[in-house]
Amino acid sequence: MDLDSFYLCTCVYVCSGGGLFVAYTGTSPFCLLMERLYWVRHRCLQLISTDRRRGWYSSPSSLPPKSSLDAQDPLFQRHKIKELKQSYSRNKVRTTKYTFLSFIPKNLFEQLHRFANVYFIFLGALNFVPIVNAFQPEISIIPIVFVMSITAVKDLWEDQRRRKSDQQVNNLLCDVFDRKQKRYVERRWADVCVGDLIRLCCNEIIPADMVLLHSSDPNGVCHIETANLDGETNLKQRQVVRDLPQGSEFVPENYSSRIECENPNNDLRRFRGFMEHPGKVRVGLHSENLLLRSCTVRNTETVIGIVVYAGHETKAMQNNSGPRYKRSKLECRLNMDVLWCVVLLLLMCLVAAVGHGFWLSELHNPIFMIPDDTHPALAAFYMFWTMIIVLQVLIPISLYVSIEIVKLGQVYFIQNDLDLYNPVLDTGVQCRALNITEDLGQIQYLFSDKTGTLTENRMLFRRCTVAGTEYPHHENDPQLQAKLNTLSSPMRSPFRQEAAEISHILDFFLALTVCNTVVVSSPTHFIKINHWSSIMPMVRTPLRSLEEMKAMFQKLSLPRFPSSPNRNTDALPSLTKKLFTRGRPASYFPNSTLSSGAWESDDEDEAEELLYEAESPDEAALVQAAKAYGYTLLGRSPEQVLVAVPGTGPLSIALLHVLPFHSARKRMSVVVRHPLTGEVVVYTKGADNVIMELAEAAEDGFSREIMERTQRHLDQYAREGLRTLCVAKKVLEEQEYKAWLKRHEYAETSIENREELLLESAERLETNLTLLGASGIVDRLQEEVPETIEALQEAGIKVWVLTGDKQETAINIAFACKLIRPTDHILMANCDSKARLQELQHEIRQVTKEGTPEDDSSDSVLVIDGRTLDYALQKELQGSFLDLTCCCRSVICCRSTPLQKSQVVQLVRDKLKVMTLAIGDGANDVSMIQMADVGIGISGQEGMQAVMSSDFAISRFKFLRKLILVHGHWCYARLANMILYFFYKNVMYVNLLFWYQFFCGFSGSTMTNSWVLIFFNLLFTSVPPIIYGVLDKDVSGEMLLEVPDLYKYGQNSEAYLPSTFWLNILDAFYQSLVCFFIPYFAYAGSDIGVFFFGSPINGSALLIILLHQLIESRTVTWIHAALLLFSALFYYAFVLLLSIMCVTCNSPTNPYGIETKVMSEPLYYLICGFTTVLALLPRYYTHISESAHLHTSNENKAAQRLSSRHVPQNFSVNADMPHLTDCIAEAGTVLS
Repeated sequence: MDLDSFYLCTCVYVCSGGGLFVAYTGTSPFCLLMERLYWVRHRCLQLISTDRRRGWYSSPSSLPPKSSLDAQDPLFQRHKIKELKQSYSRNKVRTTKYTFLSFIPKNLFEQLHRFANVYFIFLGALNFVPIVNAFQPEISIIPIVFVMSITAVKDLWEDQRRRKSDQQVNNLLCDVFDRKQKRYVERRWADVCVGDLIRLCCNEIIPADMVLLHSSDPNGVCHIETANLDGETNLKQRQVVRDLPQGSEFVPENYSSRIECENPNNDLRRFRGFMEHPGKVRVGLHSENLLLRSCTVRNTETVIGIVVYAGHETKAMQNNSGPRYKRSKLECRLNMDVLWCVVLLLLMCLVAAVGHGFWLSELHNPIFMIPDDTHPALAAFYMFWTMIIVLQVLIPISLYVSIEIVKLGQVYFIQNDLDLYNPVLDTGVQCRALNITEDLGQIQYLFSDKTGTLTENRMLFRRCTVAGTEYPHHENDPQLQAKLNTLSSPMRSPFRQEAAEISHILDFFLALTVCNTVVVSSPTHFIKINHWSSIMPMVRTPLRSLEEMKAMFQKLSLPRFPSSPNRNTDALPSLTKKLFTRGRPASYFPNSTLSSGAWESDDEDEAEELLYEAESPDEAALVQAAKAYGYTLLGRSPEQVLVAVPGTGPLSIALLHVLPFHSARKRMSVVVRHPLTGEVVVYTKGADNVIMELAEAAEDGFSREIMERTQRHLDQYAREGLRTLCVAKKVLEEQEYKAWLKRHEYAETSIENREELLLESAERLETNLTLLGASGIVDRLQEEVPETIEALQEAGIKVWVLTGDKQETAINIAFACKLIRPTDHILMANCDSKARLQELQHEIRQVTKEGTPEDDSSDSVLVIDGRTLDYALQKELQGSFLDLTCCCRSVICCRSTPLQKSQVVQLVRDKLKVMTLAIGDGANDVSMIQMADVGIGISGQEGMQAVMSSDFAISRFKFLRKLILVHGHWCYARLANMILYFFYKNVMYVNLLFWYQFFCGFSGSTMTNSWVLIFFNLLFTSVPPIIYGVLDKDVSGEMLLEVPDLYKYGQNSEAYLPSTFWLNILDAFYQSLVCFFIPYFAYAGSDIGVFFFGSPINGSALLIILLHQLIESRTVTWIHAALLLFSALFYYAFVLLLSIMCVTCNSPTNPYGIETKVMSEPLYYLICGFTTVLALLPRYYTHISESAHLHTSNENKAAQRLSSRHVPQNFSVNADMPHLTDCIAEAGTVLS
């Protein structure tokens, strides 16, 4: 760690006598100057030592101890504590955006970031300039004031809700140690500071991020529930910092240590730091030692911790970023068309300005109220700005607000769809990104994880191979159990080779039991573990011999897998717990004080109450399988694991280190001290290809034969669709272990680059392994997955599966879910070099040369492994790889890492310019979900990380069918048509004002009242489009599900193309011409006034615009009809009241009595009726033709799909599934 990065660290000092304080290094120069100088020297020596011999460095005892800074005058010490505490963030949180004084200026500043608001404010200010104003200045600012006021009220309401929530949280109480009173006192959360000691009881919420110092649990563990933080309801286990004294009571006055940790960040799974005790002994701090704010303490009576992050520096607040924001494809298209409207506005204003200049130049005699002292060119310049004010509504001011309201309505109906509700989990769809609902209707590529997404992620142990011998495992078979109970045979002495196999069996099941992070829980587990912890020191080596166990194992085993290809699998059920638990000895402990009652008191029914909580379903399945064979995980603490070995009793296994699973290593390991031999043993389990590479190539034929037979079994398991894991071990010499331990402790206590150092340390240990065996686990396919994938492919969506499983397993699953059809050509890419990949791509292109990227009927499926995918993602091969995938109907990427998943999504999205969707359920899918245009998380068995990082969350893969094909289509069609309608109605009405300029000398005058002009688009015609965008259904949901091909309507952006935009603009021009010139010719030669002439134009325009929407609506609800009628009645009520009451409100003109007079004449209604019919006739005829064509096309597609539907394939992903070779034999050609 260099000096600069060291200054970014956090130091927590705890003084003897209860004085606690914390400081960032470098924040208080006067108090920490000596600290800096000391640590600069210390770190330099450490780096030099590390560089020379890459070993562990401890600060020499001759250096001044840190505690010397704490042993100063008490007055100075109290002053220092107070000063340092004030330099940290307090625990008071404030999520509000505004204060009482800052609301108006800050909210105004935020709204001014929107271009539309700036545009209309500029026009409102421009209208105050006398030389260019078009109508009363105060009227022109009404629209923008109205829109911004609504937004401000909404923001204020949301902020008030946040303020009330903040007050409730800040006023919660907790017990904090007071060093003056030397006892715990109640304080508000807001008053908690960094460095405070906090005591929490069971079911209390954690007020700040704390390092766990003490737990009432004798094993030093604490269970927390993180549902408030990440949505996961399963309990997490946290442990007290290593080497801290654990007793019945924690004495704060006796605690004097120093904590240094990293800067606050939002990574919930990472915490780097160390605790230095008075003796200069450092202990690494990890995420297992950190209690996070907002979590709840469970199943633990009392815990005590020291606050390291408070308030907004806690990880909970660092992750409080609000909803994600993405820009949809339709929104990008909308912004482009707004620019076209700006161009159209400028063009119309330019025409009016030029026309006004020519009109003035042609005047030879002065005209009343027309100044003659202004040059025509200057007057034209002024008129340009006047016309911008007059025609300003061409830019739809309420469009963006309307879009937000429509999307909220769409989200409401999606989240309340009962067809997407899962009653088992009591959850429906979660819409986490509110602004991309329409993107669901334009998906072209779908990238899916396999495990937990396509499958249940409920693992069941099916087979295992130990020491090269295969043992099938089925769930309890009553007939077999009855036979096993009657078997009895004398034991015999094993041969030497059998003794080695005995050792493999014991180590294999011990590895399954120990090499995991499974937490044991049950209603009585808390009492049991306390009892067991008291007898653990007296546990001895089992009395029953391993040879006896092996003999029983052989006696009850059936014909082996390799030598009996024609065996009856039904006759090979599991070696169940009856195999090893036929009889229990009377006593398990040589010590007479521990009689058989210590164990026999826990009868079998009580043992069955054990529940296992695992972060990975694979781990839970393996632990359950080991339990079925008699190896029962009874309890776990940070230092030891209690395991019941078959026929012997409980063994206390010292747990030295846990090397957790990492996606780069693809394995996890534990370092234990073997309970029988006392040796240091490393147990490792992970991906079969990785473990096989790390396994030691032994000289003896027995070990080589084990590896070869195990590999054959693994291949067979994969062909049967089973998930495979390999188990291995390594015995360490004491000197070898101590040498590794020094470097590992250095990695654990490092703050900078800790992850890299720990990864390097684990890889250094996991070498020259001895293969023990492998397991085969079944993961059943979710219901309706084949039907969902088939429907998505018929909709034109290319489905890719990105999985970390073996190639054979992935292909097996692909057959089961109809991703691969029996007639498909399987193109397998397994290359060991870039050159070979290029050759293979050339060969595959020769086979698929008839296929094109646009050919959706391609019958080729590409299967590519992780190593080959690495080559394909390199820059020089990306183009040819994409060309190849475009010729395939589907792609399956096997053995892919989380990084590869995100790289594949990014490559397809950026290079092919397509809409992508990624769906997954685990933490390894997060990067892929975030990279896609639309990310969907499944709330499954692997936590909620995928859900928390997604745009939408569902509970089953089958819900994707309706979410995309129905709601996606509706959201896109509704929003696209609503936006086009907004453009149409604004252009149509603005053109009426533009045509009038040809008859008034382009003077910027209007033939309508300015109040009506301002409110026409803002109030009279703005609400019906919102309902149209929320409720309209162009096609029924049943038809969309029955005919997935209809999805291509949104996929190809057919509703909103440049052509449809300009056709709507042309239609608006046509309707405006009809609406203007029919009243013009009807009143030609009369002596009516300007407002009298404008009245039937406004009335006709209103009816045309409202009925135009009625024609466009495919589904007219009573709400829609009522709002259309209300808009018309509201308009006429407004203009009539204005005509009756307004005398001087439109200076200098007077609208008084005009509307009442014109509406009393029959000609008004004749003009409005004839104008409306003539204007809407082309639109109505086009709509009828399109509806008839669409109806016929849909019926034909439905009939064609029904006639071409083939008999479903009843594939099931389990051990009884047909072998992969049989599936491929039925399929097309396979090129590898």
